[in-house]
Amino acid sequence: MTRIDVKKTYKLYIGGAFPRSESGRTYEINDSNGEFIANPAQASRKDLRDAVLAARTSLPGWSGATAFNRGQILYRVAEMMESRSGQFIDEICALEGVTKTVAKKQIEESIDTWVWYSGWCDKISAIAGSTNPVSGPFYNFTTPESMGVIGVFAAQKPSLLGLVQALAPVLAGGNTAVVVTSQKFPLPAISLSEVLATSDVPGGVVNILTGKTNELAPWMASHMDVDGLDISGLSKDVETQTRIEGTENLKRIHRFPDGNSPQRILAFMEDKTVWHPVGI
Repeated sequence: MTRIDVKKTYKLYIGGAFPRSESGRTYEINDSNGEFIANPAQASRKDLRDAVLAARTSLPGWSGATAFNRGQILYRVAEMMESRSGQFIDEICALEGVTKTVAKKQIEESIDTWVWYSGWCDKISAIAGSTNPVSGPFYNFTTPESMGVIGVFAAQKPSLLGLVQALAPVLAGGNTAVVVTSQKFPLPAISLSEVLATSDVPGGVVNILTGKTNELAPWMASHMDVDGLDISGLSKDVETQTRIEGTENLKRIHRFPDGNSPQRILAFMEDKTVWHPVGI
């Protein structure tokens, strides 16, 4: 008896659930040899609005969690990715056309990135905060706090590492995220969403959209409930219009070089200064 393979249906990840695009659209992606590999969902403007709403709704719980707790949760994501390394390696090899050795290095660096930023969660305030000298019987403290909902345009390649390097610092700073994946190589991001769904990351903290980057970029930039953008994965020809669209609500927009840095955390945090009288 011939067995028919059970093909995977690739969906969006919004609010902790896996819906199809409300438009019903999909698009075709091929492997490195040009052979058909999958039809991921092509997110619409309505899907993006739903993702932003989910991110905003989950923000108080995530930003209000202790930094130590956020660090534990990000470390758990690393553990879950480690257990599914084989799946990520196969997807990266098929899509990017690299060897298993190169794919393995990418997944290992992605896991290490989660661990690195998990360690920063309860240290960033000590590094960036300060006690300010003032003239008078007052204490004056400055401490960084989360900014809000951050839109992330993941690097097109490396598909997994570029995504993790952008997403992990956003979460470490207590923000929630709406991610637009690599358009050409989205499968590792979809697998990451399955890791997030079965880890301790609350639903809605991370929302992952697949689809046409150039179509989603202006909608993300003009959305008034998105507070900041990481545009590291956008092409230069789309960047200018994205920055113009983002000025209406004074979005903080950044493009980062490859690699990990505490500055990627602080880029999407606000400084809060508190005055307190000195007790007598």
